[in-house]
Amino acid sequence: MRISLLISTYNWVSALDLCLKSVLEQKLMPDEVLIADDGSRADTKALIDAYRAKFPVPLIHVWQEDQGFQLAKIRNKAIAKASGDYIVQIDGDLVLHPYFIADHQAFAEPGSFVRASRIYLDEDLSKKMLAEGITHVNPFQDGVSNKVSAFRIPVLWPFFASTYKNTGDEVWEIHGCNMAYWRADAIAVNGYNEAFTGWGPEDKEFVARMLNKGFKKRFIKYGALVFHIWHPVNTKENLKNNQCLFEKAKREQSTYCAVGIDQYL
Repeated sequence: MRISLLISTYNWVSALDLCLKSVLEQKLMPDEVLIADDGSRADTKALIDAYRAKFPVPLIHVWQEDQGFQLAKIRNKAIAKASGDYIVQIDGDLVLHPYFIADHQAFAEPGSFVRASRIYLDEDLSKKMLAEGITHVNPFQDGVSNKVSAFRIPVLWPFFASTYKNTGDEVWEIHGCNMAYWRADAIAVNGYNEAFTGWGPEDKEFVARMLNKGFKKRFIKYGALVFHIWHPVNTKENLKNNQCLFEKAKREQSTYCAVGIDQYL
């Protein structure tokens, strides 16, 4: 199984720097890393170019012109370019636990996609880590929220895999910043719906179509940990329209979107 790590980013070089540093510290490296860049300035390209010489695997920069928040489109372009069988998807404002990729590899199962946890860091701790290049997080330290979720305990994975947050409305919930799926399965539902512009919930609509197609959702609790660097809340000016698209996919049991990844394959 070849793993492609897909990292989305937009104009936050210091966070992406810390994220890439944590990728280099993985116990198991992915087979390639793709940066899905939604129109960042030249300093992001310069950072990626500098890291490329350090990486033992291909580091691929997939860039599109900045025409507003178009995360669905840039993720599709990166998935299309990926050569791996399995996509592990994160955002560039995360610090990865050293066993992050190894955990996702161990947990992968045919016919399913994976939701995983994120642990929030407060503003003070985030600024300290960014300033000092710190990638290690102690769950007990000040500034770490949801501490119970911040421990890696593989022996507990089977107890949560199929049942945790997987009933009622929670079945649609996903963390687009920490999820994994088979590339072929994503293509089967035509990837992300590019009718989504602006923040959220393009990841939930993608998951709705995956579920409608018959793929199973699984949760890796106490594994594949990521630590979320604090930042101000994104603007949500197009959320109402996006939410309608999500509800439509659920209501109509959609398994395919009209404008998706097929245009890049």
